[in-house]
Amino acid sequence: MPPRQKTNTSHTERKAAPPHRALKPRPETLEKRAEILRAAVEVFGTNGYSQATLQEIAERVGMTHAGVLHHFGSKQQLLLEAVRYRDTHDLPRPAVDHMPQGLEQFRHLTQTAELNMQRPGIVQTFVTLSADAIANNGATREYFESRYSTLRDQITENFRALCAQRGIASNTAEVAATSILAAMDGIQYQWLMDPDGVNLAATTDFAIQAIVRAVLDPAQSTEEATAE
Repeated sequence: MPPRQKTNTSHTERKAAPPHRALKPRPETLEKRAEILRAAVEVFGTNGYSQATLQEIAERVGMTHAGVLHHFGSKQQLLLEAVRYRDTHDLPRPAVDHMPQGLEQFRHLTQTAELNMQRPGIVQTFVTLSADAIANNGATREYFESRYSTLRDQITENFRALCAQRGIASNTAEVAATSILAAMDGIQYQWLMDPDGVNLAATTDFAIQAIVRAVLDPAQSTEEATAE
């Protein structure tokens, strides 16, 4: 009997394995994660990051410490997700996505400061987390870079639209947007250092309105500065 010949089959001729499909989380899992995040916002907001415990968060949602870690991996990761959740779900309107337009946008930013006065812990953890992100090249830095970039773009475009409606130049729109975010962050820091001496909402509103006037009514702002 003649020897059996081997068949050469190249990789391209072999049947490709079907691509792996990532399983979508079940609705119950998504709801449980949201429940944990709501509890985390409250606990971090009341106690701050250092004093908040995963055990307290777990007890609020009827879970164990290990159960919370199963969903989020670590306390710092849970904090980051809680800050993201707060931005998109837990404010009068989402802080980052779908902000209102026109002058209502600036009132919305002041309302955010008003709500923050009720939750010094979450503001403190936000400030700490954003400061740590400067030296962090991981997910925390990526989150804050994206957050600030998105907010700057939205406020800038809003300024440009308002300027177009009034028939005035919008060459200061981007600088004004950056200034509003810088003012809000700086006032938050001063308020955390001296909550009795700094009114977070009123000071934030004053700073925002001053910047808005400088962009939308530059002639009046120049007259006021000259008069002084």
